[in-house]
Amino acid sequence: MKTNNRQQGMGMLGMLIIAVMVGFFVMSGIRIAPGLIEYQTVRELVIEAAEEFDDEEDTIADIRRQLSGSFNMNQIKSIGPRDVDITRENGKVVLNANYEDRIPLFWRIDAVVKYDDLVFIAGERYSDD
Repeated sequence: MKTNNRQQGMGMLGMLIIAVMVGFFVMSGIRIAPGLIEYQTVRELVIEAAEEFDDEEDTIADIRRQLSGSFNMNQIKSIGPRDVDITRENGKVVLNANYEDRIPLFWRIDAVVKYDDLVFIAGERYSDD
């Protein structure tokens, strides 16, 4: 029986595969990060509009006008104020800003990020400040 006394590490091909995988994940993260930052901004703006709504003084058009100005000022491109569904359910105004963001990675490969936690009831308090 012959034993190999030399210790062998990863070869060049293995290191190349690891480098390609790490590069792919870093590149994906860099491309997806701006969408996540924009999502946080959208969330804050919709919460602000929901909290400032007064059922006795404001209308749904007022909410839309506020969102339009806020989205324009913050340069929100993934979703527009017309994409936010504002409805009355059981006597309460509900803002639903759920959306999907498609981010091109390379060639024909896209990443789709789904933001589905943006449903708020107008007039309720959501932030802690």
